[in-house]
Amino acid sequence: MKKILTLFAVVGLIVFSSCEGDQGPPGYDGIDGEIGTVYENIAPNYYNFVGPDYSVRFTFPKPIFDSDVVLVYRFDGVDSGNRPVWQALPETYYLNDGTRDFSLKYVFTPSYVNIYLDGNNRATVPAAYRVNQIFRIVVVPADFVNSVNKSNYLDVMKTLKLNESDIKRINL
Repeated sequence: MKKILTLFAVVGLIVFSSCEGDQGPPGYDGIDGEIGTVYENIAPNYYNFVGPDYSVRFTFPKPIFDSDVVLVYRFDGVDSGNRPVWQALPETYYLNDGTRDFSLKYVFTPSYVNIYLDGNNRATVPAAYRVNQIFRIVVVPADFVNSVNKSNYLDVMKTLKLNESDIKRINL
């Protein structure tokens, strides 16, 4: 009797494991393997903050998702090891007496990023922060935004598994 029950169990297992049901609904299309995107403006197309609005705009080649987050970093020179230093925006600078002098800030939509100077007298902001500016604009999918140190450009690149060759250099 045990042999017959075992035989029925094996046959039943084979029959039920080979059954197929209706195909489920189709899923969403993916994004061609991209986890994040980095754009950089290149020479001779440096950004210059000039009056009256002291802002610059970068328009995305194609709109980003509403759930994406945009991070902006300003090239701030090189360190002692001759490596580039990227300063996260927003950044604020103060006068010697501790009052705010100016800030570099940004806003974004699915279509563009607007980077702007904010301060009491933007015309007096040193040229080192106004003229010939290089920015890296990083589009981060919402799934990654909470798992990355947004203030550290290198951490963002590492989390998104991106390297220098992945950066899309743009001529405006």
